[in-house]
Amino acid sequence: MKLSQFKIDIPEELIAQYPADDRDESRLMVVHRDTGKIEHKMFKDIIDYFDEGDVMIQNDTRVFPARLYGNKEKTGAKIEVFLLRELNRESRLWDVLVDPARKIRIGNKLYFGDDDALVAEVIDNTTSRGRTLRFLFDGPYEDFKKTVYELGETPLPKYIKRPVETEDEDRFQTIFADKEGAVAAPTAGLHYSKNLMKRLEIKGIEFPKLTLHVGLGTFRPVEVEDLTKHKMDSEEMMIPEDCVSMVNEAKENKKRVCAVGTTVMRAIETSVSTDGFLKPFEGWTNKFIFPPYEFSIADSMVTNFHESESTLLMMVCAFGGYDLVMEAYNEAIKEKYRFYSYGDAMLIL
Repeated sequence: MKLSQFKIDIPEELIAQYPADDRDESRLMVVHRDTGKIEHKMFKDIIDYFDEGDVMIQNDTRVFPARLYGNKEKTGAKIEVFLLRELNRESRLWDVLVDPARKIRIGNKLYFGDDDALVAEVIDNTTSRGRTLRFLFDGPYEDFKKTVYELGETPLPKYIKRPVETEDEDRFQTIFADKEGAVAAPTAGLHYSKNLMKRLEIKGIEFPKLTLHVGLGTFRPVEVEDLTKHKMDSEEMMIPEDCVSMVNEAKENKKRVCAVGTTVMRAIETSVSTDGFLKPFEGWTNKFIFPPYEFSIADSMVTNFHESESTLLMMVCAFGGYDLVMEAYNEAIKEKYRFYSYGDAMLIL
């Protein structure tokens, strides 16, 4: 398929700037692949579509405050630094994006916080906006991390055109977030409230957890018309034994296996055995899923409404069927669903 086939005109006013008042009060579009039927529900109604023994695989990655604002030495120019990943703990080396990039060269020092609580030196150029920084911090690692957290800001996507608020620290995080390392939330999981999780548990639904640390590469625009030529950035992931056993037991018992989000779907499709079951995994994935694609593990998925021409939309079309998902998106626009990270959800069955 071609990039242009995934172009959707999403009205600006439908891009959610704030989360729903309550996590499980988002709207839920339910899309039935077997009949093509589309239903309009609330997210908390998801309980009606699952039964005892079914599993909902969740991504327990935790978002860290990855956006820092500092000043360049001598000129004092304001610089935004987006922390991508820690390269070396002892040396305080980080892979980052800088903006405006043209002003930041190797050897420059950057200062963050009042009284320059944190100083970094640029030691390498990695891409046009990418740099490697060495943070010059003498104290213990825990103190360094605490300083970064105090100075860092919740990394809301740029399409949320408002200042970050205190509420975002909690709401741009799933309630099951545990293992730190993501620079963006696995947004399908944002709709689960403690109350809803409890009700699902009482019904006998299980929640195997895996970890995929969402990187900015997930949102990098596809710049080639021929999708076979697009390369995904790698993201770190772990599928533990207990997750594998829960998922495979559900499959063996012909129970429903639901991937909560595109990150979960990418992770489980990265580690499939020859007989179509899930395997433990620890490492990196750059798997790019677009139509046509044969899925092995999940038979249902929860996902948000994604950006036009994004790799996320392509994966959803591969799972739900291109024509049906495109119809669902047109229906969502007509019915004024809220789009993107803080928006509404879709359940594909």
